Amino acid sequence: MRNLVFVIFLSFLVSCTSEKKPKNQIKADVSFLASDELEGRQTGTDGEKKAAEYIAKRYKKIGLQPKGTSKYLQAFSFKPKTNPHDEVQFDVNGDGTITGNNVVGFLNNNAKNTIVIGAHFDHLGYGGEGSLYRDTIKAVHNGADDNASGVAVMLNLAEKLKEKNTNNNYLFIAFSGEEMGLLGSNYFVKNPTINTKNISYMINMDMVGRLKKDSTLAVYGTGTSPIFKQVLKSHNEKFKLIEQESGVGPSDHTSFYLADIPVLHFFTGQHEDYHKPTDDSEKLNYKGMETISNYIYNIITDLDDNGKLAFRKTKNESEESPRFKVGLGVIPDYMFDGKGMRIDGISEDKPAQKAGLKKGDIVLQLGDSLVTDMMSYMRALSVFEKGNTTKAVVKRGNEEIEKIIQF
Repeated sequence: MRNLVFVIFLSFLVSCTSEKKPKNQIKADVSFLASDELEGRQTGTDGEKKAAEYIAKRYKKIGLQPKGTSKYLQAFSFKPKTNPHDEVQFDVNGDGTITGNNVVGFLNNNAKNTIVIGAHFDHLGYGGEGSLYRDTIKAVHNGADDNASGVAVMLNLAEKLKEKNTNNNYLFIAFSGEEMGLLGSNYFVKNPTINTKNISYMINMDMVGRLKKDSTLAVYGTGTSPIFKQVLKSHNEKFKLIEQESGVGPSDHTSFYLADIPVLHFFTGQHEDYHKPTDDSEKLNYKGMETISNYIYNIITDLDDNGKLAFRKTKNESEESPRFKVGLGVIPDYMFDGKGMRIDGISEDKPAQKAGLKKGDIVLQLGDSLVTDMMSYMRALSVFEKGNTTKAVVKRGNEEIEKIIQF
């Protein structure tokens, strides 16, 4: 009898614990969003619509209020750019018009200020211009890390924030059109469904699914509010943080920064599956994603009673980047903080591969220029033109070797 009572008590305890802690659906969310059924979630396709419907259902189950223009959805139509320097045309009709949907949910705590938490859910479909896949066989680009991972963490945060940290409201936005030029976030900022003057700050998650063994986590936008660096540091027990002050970058936080809203963008780094059909759900670090979600939650908790955060403009590092006519054909390791430029991936049939460079090599010198970081690497590259030949010095393991590069 005593054992029976103990079993009943234990069952009750487990039941109470499970009620307090939201179920972790990160892996389930990624698995669906990155499945072949959605055919790569390219903006305007049936796969993107299925993804939007799935996210809307998840919002409803969590208890978020619809905050789109039609329930949870905010549709935007645009004409694809033929000139990359042109500004995109929204709300056009006729041939060539594509319609995408942002998915917008609101956690209303009847507070004065609102925090925006976002992640893009679109990807490349079967490839196209943005693909780094060089095979002639058609293949679905599932985009598990880019960016089913960010959407899954966003949904996990929505579950965590229900009835917590109630000094702010929370607006959750799954953006479409990111891969075509931050279109969904751009459209939302210009056509908001809440008063943007009451947005305290914006958190963006894009590619947070590949946390490496050294636990390196990049955070961009750390200079966009004076309080960010202090808060990031005070809650960091797990990560090797790589901080970038600039609020401008190749993801949706940029649209909010340009509207004078403080931003933080979280990113675990590029990899050899980036923009390829091999970016699949089984390759993600789900434990790492949960750790990132907990870290962001702790940051939000710390800032809960700080009111509307002060905004600060930052230097646009991309405007200072040298322009170049040639490339090595490598994916840089943007998380590397040592001396040189470490190669995180090699493109097929490009100068680096032809010269025998490998993933993991650290470029120390290109021509007559020493390479100490990404900026010096780009400056070194900017002096070359197609047809030039030069020497590269790379560190491979403990050895420095020379290779001849033909551009």
